[in-house]
Amino acid sequence: MTWHRCQNFLSMRQVFTILLTFCIPAIYSYSQEALDTLVPVRGFCIAAPRKAELDDFITFIKEELVPRKVNTLILRVDYNYEYKSHPELRDSIALSKRDVKKLVEVCRDNKITIIPQINLLGHQSWANRTGNLLRVYPQFDETPWVKMPEKYSWPNPDRLYCKSYCPLHPEVHKIVFELVDEICDVFEAGAFHAGMDEVFYIGEDQCPRCGGRDKAELFAGEVTLIRNHLAQKGRRLWIWGDRLIDGKTTGIGEWEASFNNTHRAIDMIPKDVVICDWHYESPLPTAVYFAMKGFDVVSCPWRKPEVGVAQINNIILFRNSSTPEMKEHFKGVVQTVWSGVKQFLDSYYGKSTEASENTAANCFRDMFNEMSRLLNK
Repeated sequence: MTWHRCQNFLSMRQVFTILLTFCIPAIYSYSQEALDTLVPVRGFCIAAPRKAELDDFITFIKEELVPRKVNTLILRVDYNYEYKSHPELRDSIALSKRDVKKLVEVCRDNKITIIPQINLLGHQSWANRTGNLLRVYPQFDETPWVKMPEKYSWPNPDRLYCKSYCPLHPEVHKIVFELVDEICDVFEAGAFHAGMDEVFYIGEDQCPRCGGRDKAELFAGEVTLIRNHLAQKGRRLWIWGDRLIDGKTTGIGEWEASFNNTHRAIDMIPKDVVICDWHYESPLPTAVYFAMKGFDVVSCPWRKPEVGVAQINNIILFRNSSTPEMKEHFKGVVQTVWSGVKQFLDSYYGKSTEASENTAANCFRDMFNEMSRLLNK
């Protein structure tokens, strides 16, 4: 039956209804399918908003993340939540359960997966401030003999960057796992990010439990313990990948890779751990290394737009030029933001004057613009 003969049987209103019902959803589903094929994980990582920032951040999700088809939001919560299991560890002003549910609702409505993060193992201090866990439970400190300075500087005689908890302390995991379970429950999360980056203190000789032990085995043991705990409730572990790269052999150095031999842990941890492969100064192609080891991996830029754009192109290249077995390990990209929500939003909306073009806001824009350009080539 020809189109002209169809018009004899259907009113224009009916034709329009058919187009809306069948054709437009088909166009949208094809576009979404193409995007998911190109870059399955399109992520954004930032500190969880403070109470006063919550409404502005929800607006940002709706007006900026959703139109760009961001589908993964990693929120660095740490102690910015009113924990019931351990109220002694809360920040002085923290998100309530009601606040969190607002975030959960807007993300669920827009098909964005939330992954909450609490820094485990490393990053238990920053500059000259001890984090909540070691401040309340100093017995968990891997290096209690290293005193926090009044004024922090790097380098320093103690090689203090951030403190770690002792992974072999017999009481530490009961507490941190209760926090992990609670934060995953309230965020209704199927995955959890444990941080675990830049661990400089591990297996210290003076530690009565860790002294003399293999640092790679200690790191792998902690990753595996966390992974197994999460798996009991069907949750998946995400971590930063720097401690699994040999900083000496690669020349990458001790920040984006390991100088204390934890890199050998890559052959000791479960393969279902998702690796966040961060490189901020240049788009080093170490995602290939993780994929060849059997891990799902996302590439993570920060503040250099050209690095974010290159990482998008690399992930797409790796997916398009790989075997079927390798292709699906290259999951996508996650833009990282290493400031609070207000500072980022002020930068993003031009409310702050920044001397450099190298900002997380500009990297975010350029990376997602590149994704759109590639999709529409």
